[in-house]
Amino acid sequence: MHGRPRKASKPEDEAASITKAQKLRALQTQFFSFHHSKIYTKEAVELSAKLLEINPESYTAWNYRKLAVEHYLSQPDCNPESVKSLLDDELRVVESALRQNFKSYGAWHHRKWVLSKGHSSVDLELRLLDKFQKADSRNFHAWNYRRFVAELMNRSEKDEIKYTEDMIYTNFSNYSAWHNRSVLLSSLLEKKAEGFLLKENLLPEEYEFIHQAIFTDPDDQSGWFYHLWLLDQTVTTDHPLLVSTWPAHGSDVFLVGDRCQNGSFSPFTTVLSDSGSFPIVLYFNQPVKGVSSSTVIIECGFNKNEELLWEPLSVSNSQTAQVWVAHLKCPTSEHDSSVEISVGYSKEIVSPRGSQYSHPSTFSFKVHVQPVERDSSRVSVAENILWREENFKVYRAQSEESIPIPSFDQLCIKNGHESTASNWRTEALAKEVECFRELLSLMDCKIGKLTLARLLMAYDVMSFPFANKLVHSEEVLELYNDLMKLDPTHHRYYKDEHSLVLLRKMTSSEESLLQHCFQYKDSVSSAIGNPICLRLNNLSLSRIRAFERLLWVQMLDLSHNELESIEGLEAMQLLYGLSLGNNKLRSLTALEPLRKLKSLRVLDISYNQIGDHSIDTTRYLCSSPLSHSVGSELNDVALINYWEAFYMFKDLNLTQLDIVGNTIADEKFKSVLVKIMPLLKRLNGELLD
Repeated sequence: MHGRPRKASKPEDEAASITKAQKLRALQTQFFSFHHSKIYTKEAVELSAKLLEINPESYTAWNYRKLAVEHYLSQPDCNPESVKSLLDDELRVVESALRQNFKSYGAWHHRKWVLSKGHSSVDLELRLLDKFQKADSRNFHAWNYRRFVAELMNRSEKDEIKYTEDMIYTNFSNYSAWHNRSVLLSSLLEKKAEGFLLKENLLPEEYEFIHQAIFTDPDDQSGWFYHLWLLDQTVTTDHPLLVSTWPAHGSDVFLVGDRCQNGSFSPFTTVLSDSGSFPIVLYFNQPVKGVSSSTVIIECGFNKNEELLWEPLSVSNSQTAQVWVAHLKCPTSEHDSSVEISVGYSKEIVSPRGSQYSHPSTFSFKVHVQPVERDSSRVSVAENILWREENFKVYRAQSEESIPIPSFDQLCIKNGHESTASNWRTEALAKEVECFRELLSLMDCKIGKLTLARLLMAYDVMSFPFANKLVHSEEVLELYNDLMKLDPTHHRYYKDEHSLVLLRKMTSSEESLLQHCFQYKDSVSSAIGNPICLRLNNLSLSRIRAFERLLWVQMLDLSHNELESIEGLEAMQLLYGLSLGNNKLRSLTALEPLRKLKSLRVLDISYNQIGDHSIDTTRYLCSSPLSHSVGSELNDVALINYWEAFYMFKDLNLTQLDIVGNTIADEKFKSVLVKIMPLLKRLNGELLD
């Protein structure tokens, strides 16, 4: 049982254990002899029962009994009465084993297998479960089995919900009962059963129910976990929504060649297009599949007859992703055109759970193609972008006509239904905030502070983008600061959450975001023309998110933080220059999101921890030399020894890379990088031959 201290064994207990072990070894020897010889006599089967009575965790013995049953069922003299008798014997063996250990995985699985044969009565199963659940009401094996039996009996899910309620009133600390309740309610909501059609009718009642448990014993975690599930149900929309796009609705986009020498272009709306195309990015509120040329219709004055290939931006190569991208080819000559994109007017865009994208969206923008002649007299072989403090100055608009981050409020899609649909959510969250403020006024409770922080952030996000700022962000940040001090064991989690709130605060409005926009000083000779750099450096960030507001960024400085992962960065399809220097990246495979950034040319990963750790736990999530996708391209022995580097960098078109300060960055590794990336011009600031 949970929370019960172990008792020191007595000498007589140790002697009994030795005797038991000797008996077990003798039984196992004889049993394995029968098993290997495929002997299914009555004597052999009874021997397996004795073995399981002593050791219910013997999976081999359970599997042997399945083989024995199948062997008997295949005999010509088999009849319904003997089959029932045989399977009833199996149920008795399972019950005997469960009395020895009612958390035996093998025993519960075997009982399910017997009942699934369809020859046994299930009427006695619930009574048996009552006995086991009285012995341990939180035994999740028994609760799992109960769901299985209830389905076999066609027992009403509403009756099962009432049973969970009775068990909870018996013991508020019954985590398994709370969990079973969440499973049942999820099923009823998904099926839109009678009385469970709308969350707004059900969830307020559930909040009131859970308050009884939390306020009765705030130190018990069971109720808090259920409250977290309720919060997730409250903030999660039923259907996928398009929340952000690039280009943004109503924006003007200027496409120029591989070098911009005309200072009149806005640094926020000018996009380098040396490939002859530009990306269109769709950012949904949850992963979806089915984005294609048939579900996303594009109308423009050019490229009329070509279907776009939509790619999911997922590092797992899944066909389901939160962010999708397609590349639209643009004219080579000067051209102005309007582009209109309609999303989801057919029903094929769906979430992994099968929820359809049911709120079609349309956004439009203007494209101005302005090819710029390359002036060879002013082109350096490879300009070196330096991420030093002195090379950046705070961005200031040149005139009133130069509007930075055009139509900032339009970066996020506002769906007409959203305000009405969110009313009950914001009201429910507001009541919960008031409730937990009251709780914290009575006692200092860590999990109460964590819940309040989650509630406040959820409330702000639900109000966003209609609010000009996240009104509770300062309070939430302070709550996470308190938690890091009060609960150092979970410091890393609180730190991650603090980082995400800080990022969302900085990107919540044009005013706050502009405070981190800097202009690179060398705007004349730089390969990226007149670049604006979003500088999120020196913020102690341990995690990053809020990318739906950063799709326009072409130059990003995340240096001098505490990042171990850059998950989600693949959404920023315009990135040309990226600094990740002085973070805590532990491996090359942590850089995998960069493989999706086709525009990336300048990368700084200096002074991380790449190569410090002999075991890279993320490497097995990527392809390896043993896979056909990578191994067929590795013809060089030196590259095989650095297959992670080959995998991460082979598809990038980097011209500048800084890796100094990493354990892996010796001379041999640098020579491998030059082989992998033929376009590389500068390595660690030095011009390559």
